Amino acid sequence: MQKLIRRVFTKSPLGANNDGPPDLDEMFKDLKNKVDNLFTTNPKNINGSGGNQKPTNINDGPGNIKILPIFIVVILIWMATGFYIVDQGSRGVVLRFGENTEVTQPGPRWHIPYPIETAEIVNQEQVRTIEVGYRSGGGGTSQELRESLMLTGDENIIDLQFAVQYNLKSVQDFIFNNRAADSSVRGASETAIREIVGKSKMDFVLYEGREEIAVKTKELMQDILDLYKTGINITSVTMQNAQPPEQVQASFDDAVKAKQDLERQKNEGQAYANDIVPKATGTASRLIAEADGYKVSVENESLGNASRFSQILAEYLRAPEVTKNRLFLEAQEQIMSSVSKVIVDQKGSNSLIYLPLDKLINKSSSSLNNNQLDKSQASSGSVRDVVNSITDRSRGTFRARDRDVR
Repeated sequence: MQKLIRRVFTKSPLGANNDGPPDLDEMFKDLKNKVDNLFTTNPKNINGSGGNQKPTNINDGPGNIKILPIFIVVILIWMATGFYIVDQGSRGVVLRFGENTEVTQPGPRWHIPYPIETAEIVNQEQVRTIEVGYRSGGGGTSQELRESLMLTGDENIIDLQFAVQYNLKSVQDFIFNNRAADSSVRGASETAIREIVGKSKMDFVLYEGREEIAVKTKELMQDILDLYKTGINITSVTMQNAQPPEQVQASFDDAVKAKQDLERQKNEGQAYANDIVPKATGTASRLIAEADGYKVSVENESLGNASRFSQILAEYLRAPEVTKNRLFLEAQEQIMSSVSKVIVDQKGSNSLIYLPLDKLINKSSSSLNNNQLDKSQASSGSVRDVVNSITDRSRGTFRARDRDVR
């Protein structure tokens, strides 16, 4: 039918002048004749004559074509065009004369065929990426200074490049409230990043605050897009590059090196202080502890001497002579134990016999330090035997003298 109408409207009727528009009456008359010829047949005379006969309806004879089955087949084919499949992660939006009627889930679906209803399939979970401040592709990366240059809170200009990834959370809003989703996301990202950077200092943006700025930018972008009901969900904001403009890069590098030197010297001074202060603190604590110990020892010694004197005084009051003699002997013992001793034998002559006991003892002690332990013990034992034998002889000599004197 559509082909017939197209032929009627594209082909002028018989006898019409091609130089001007066709006559409407003749055009509709020709259309009526063509439709009548489609639903009627003109059989030849049974005698073979080709005279005109009265047209009969095509449904009159048993051998004529039936219109109803053809119409049913066409209807079935038209209904079959309404089947469609929604993939996993996607959603189908059914439009009836352009108005949203429903959103279908993944799987095989059907809608009233065109031109009554149409179905648009939108991938809801697909992650899309927007580059701000640069463009990658063609084997390289190009800068977009109009997007990347921005002013910080301390009146410095920085070159900031980042990427935004997003998907959809509402296919209805994405279709009906968005004319260009990428442009909407790029505009919201520029607005958000410039507001965040404009409230921050340059060092914070370039170094320690990059992650924090990315998080704040994501939150602010999502608020802006939700305000306009775009149906877009921001998944991540990734900072790609943050540096001063190329025109002042050399000066900025010098300033950074100076700052690094300052930090290095601070760290060295702090390390030196961390090394010296604990040692000084330990030395001070040790001196204080030694002083406290000396104080306690002196006090205890003084208390002991006072107690000893009190005891000696009590004994002296009981037996003065015995106490005097005992004190004298103790004093002599203490004095004689720390001095060199000389034994003199004058029996029978006036010559002096000198026995250097102190040198013998010192010699024996030095031999102990130079020789092995067993040899030193043996030598010291022999020296002691010699000294003891000499001492015994001297004692015997003095006893003999005493007998003679008596």
